[in-house]
Amino acid sequence: MNKNETKVLIIILVAVIVIAGGVLAYKIIKDKQEMPTDSIEENNIENVATEEIEEKQVKIFQGTDRPIAVMIDNHNQAWPQAGLQEAYMVYEIIVEGGETRLMALFKGVDIEKIGPVRSARHYFIDYVMENDAIYTHFGQSPQAQSDLKKFSINDIDGIAEDGVTFWRVKDKSAPHNAVTSTEKLMKSARNKKYKTTSSKESVLNYVTDEINLEEGQEATTVTIPHSNLQTVKYVYNKENQVYERYARNKEQVDWTTGKAITTKNIIIEFCDNYTLSDTENKGRQGLKNIGTFDGYYITNGKAIKIKCIKNDREEQTVYQDLEGNEIQVNDGNTFVNICPIAAKVVIEGEETPTTELQN
Repeated sequence: MNKNETKVLIIILVAVIVIAGGVLAYKIIKDKQEMPTDSIEENNIENVATEEIEEKQVKIFQGTDRPIAVMIDNHNQAWPQAGLQEAYMVYEIIVEGGETRLMALFKGVDIEKIGPVRSARHYFIDYVMENDAIYTHFGQSPQAQSDLKKFSINDIDGIAEDGVTFWRVKDKSAPHNAVTSTEKLMKSARNKKYKTTSSKESVLNYVTDEINLEEGQEATTVTIPHSNLQTVKYVYNKENQVYERYARNKEQVDWTTGKAITTKNIIIEFCDNYTLSDTENKGRQGLKNIGTFDGYYITNGKAIKIKCIKNDREEQTVYQDLEGNEIQVNDGNTFVNICPIAAKVVIEGEETPTTELQN
């Protein structure tokens, strides 16, 4: 075959390839144009469904940031407090003298001022462990000091810090004026080589679909006497579907914003406390919280009776309805009020003017 014949053959082959490519492209375009509309609609539905799944992720507890637990002063001279509204959970438990102390849990949020921060108590460590949290406090009781070491708790103690992680403000007097921030706490945690991520699931079984407790009793006002000194009241705001918090007949507001402290969910647990006998004789308390205890879950103006089950100090509390099913909790912040078994908790509704004592 001479050179001219070779060139002709190459030209023919190129032409065939070009023509074949054009035919294939035409067929692909035509197939797309003739694709059934129901197939297109199915694809669109799949995309919408995917977007809805993404939108329905729980918002109050997400991400891998490790929770931070901060002991919050609840003496009336410490009011108002900062940071409670941004916590995903707040535990309230009695301490000495009939006072209560709050422990606020934060996850994946940036809070510039939290406090006033007060000292640790040993039974709060139970709830630190079940949330896999870094425990923040300003001093501790002898019992807490022992348990911090016993359970190898990652903690940040304001007394032992460098004067940067915590600071004292001038608009309150000591010991009710020590504050901190999430940024400073995380920096301290990293300096201490604590792990700052966590894969532990939330204590509460959050759901994205609104829970209205249709079979529950009305609960537009909830009054919880922790002691003769400290009585907490929650009043339901029907428009915003949250409860506004009061303590000792005073509305609780945020120190930074001045806005009312509100909560989507309330859990009441009845556990007896008792006075410890130690050499300091300061009336410090213990808490009988291992076992199964009665309680209430309250949200959206309704309340149901529940069982609160904690089998070990390190295990997560399980909250069940009276049929033994783990309760579903609305996607929002939660106040957990742990009060004595004999506490005369009062739950009232708009259509139940005669209050009943719940104990």
